[in-house]
Amino acid sequence: MNKKSCPVCKSLHTVKNGKRNGTQIYKCADCGYQFRSNKLASDEQIWSQYLQNKQTIHELAATHKVSPSTIKRQLRNISIKWVQPELNCGGFVHLDATYWGRNSGIIVALDSQTSKILYLSFIKHEKVADYEHAIESITRRNYEIRGIVIDGLKSLFIQFSSYKIQMCHFHMIQIIKRNITQNPRLLAARELQRLILGLSHTNRESFEKDYSNWKETHQATISKRSVLKNGKSRYRHRRLRSAMNSIDYYLPYLFTYQEPGCEGMPNTNNKLEGLFTDLKKNLNNHSGMREKNRKWFICGFSWHGSKLLARKKAGT
Repeated sequence: MNKKSCPVCKSLHTVKNGKRNGTQIYKCADCGYQFRSNKLASDEQIWSQYLQNKQTIHELAATHKVSPSTIKRQLRNISIKWVQPELNCGGFVHLDATYWGRNSGIIVALDSQTSKILYLSFIKHEKVADYEHAIESITRRNYEIRGIVIDGLKSLFIQFSSYKIQMCHFHMIQIIKRNITQNPRLLAARELQRLILGLSHTNRESFEKDYSNWKETHQATISKRSVLKNGKSRYRHRRLRSAMNSIDYYLPYLFTYQEPGCEGMPNTNNKLEGLFTDLKKNLNNHSGMREKNRKWFICGFSWHGSKLLARKKAGT
């Protein structure tokens, strides 16, 4: 006799317990759980649909003709706490943090070649100590860091001065745009914008030469001051000077990827930004989650991505 096993306790002590909407219902004699005769999708299939197909718990319940509590139970079965993976390799590291809300964020380190998440941690505020802990954790797990790509937090350039550091070109451009706007009126600002937009298509020598020529050409504009009513003076084009000062600060780190020994080093954090964008899109599909459930979702998202990456690697 082919007895139905209970999906909760796996017992074979089950009996028929009527029909509902034409579907046979069974009841477990051991735990009292009632279930349908149709075969349920696996926990991983449910998770994949919840994660990738933008389906809510109630939509999944309607699709699989089960109750929402059944879907919740299946999702809980695969909820895991993120564990930093074992490492025994090396490469270039993307390092950045992202937020949703005021006190909710994560810091992530990503391998540039394999896109493997090397480190993930939940944070409330972006602190240098969090980045220090990330790098320390990675090196402790036998990962040889050849270089780090970061997005402009100035204190990190000092803290990680022992490593090869690449300033993300995309963030560099965004910093300049924030200062001189998207469509600057000032001639000096327009020429600086053209110079910075060509950042990824030049080398250190050419950029430094063009930047020096820009400074010399527009020295009068850069140095122009306005006299205030109280007799004091200040620079007239302060946002232009702010953009210039940003370039001066980050210039030593803009072309690290072209240096000997840094072959293959990316010049942007786009790979990590893509991961953040994908994560936030999936979170938006399930808005209204509590903080605990959001953390569970992020851990599952990262675990699912790591598992797919491992499968792809095994297939190749």
